[in-house]
Amino acid sequence: MSFIFEPSPQVGIPVVGRDERFPVRRVYCVGRNYAAHAREMGFDPDREPPFFFCKPADAIVAAKGNESLAIPYPSATSNYQYEIELVVAISKAGKDIPVEHAPDYIFGYAVGIDMTRRDLQMKMREAGRPWELGKAFDKSAPIAQIHPASEIEDIGTAEISLSVNGETKQKSDISKLIWSVNETISYLSKYFELQPGDLIYTGTPEGVGAIVPGDLVEGKIDGLTSLSVEVTN
Repeated sequence: MSFIFEPSPQVGIPVVGRDERFPVRRVYCVGRNYAAHAREMGFDPDREPPFFFCKPADAIVAAKGNESLAIPYPSATSNYQYEIELVVAISKAGKDIPVEHAPDYIFGYAVGIDMTRRDLQMKMREAGRPWELGKAFDKSAPIAQIHPASEIEDIGTAEISLSVNGETKQKSDISKLIWSVNETISYLSKYFELQPGDLIYTGTPEGVGAIVPGDLVEGKIDGLTSLSVEVTN
């Protein structure tokens, strides 16, 4: 097959203990999936059906091992914020997946940060418009290496946290997800046929906030490789 110009390279994420990388197809993100975060964003945390938005695959910035990523402060914003999240990597195609079968579709887990141009997101939200300007911009999805699910004992009760310059800003645990990982996979698969290479950013706990050039952001989830991001000019 020939193309009128060279296609963009396949986005891949390092996998712990493997030479092969995980090829990224789509990036799905769950909105307001922790009750306390829903409250801080001005919403009722009652268990309504989950909602989703997407980021392009090339928004991914993958760290190698424990290295720190350098990510430039994005254009067109004065309120650049972090959101620590558990990321689920899918390795099997499926549609209308029962909750109890969802684990069969999971390849592994990683620490991710949903970087957000909050001021642009709020403007879009107030106008009833899509969130892409606030959520789907370049380098908005940093992620650490993926751990195969077979090597993780119980991600469902893992502590999740984020610090800025050594000060803890977000701290919770995965059990506080409004919609669990398995429920999220099941619900999402009603609307999209999941495919190998899909990623799901599962939502962030309370404590989101703004960062500026020079800040060092560190995201952690028990049992997974941590993610360190330095914000540059």
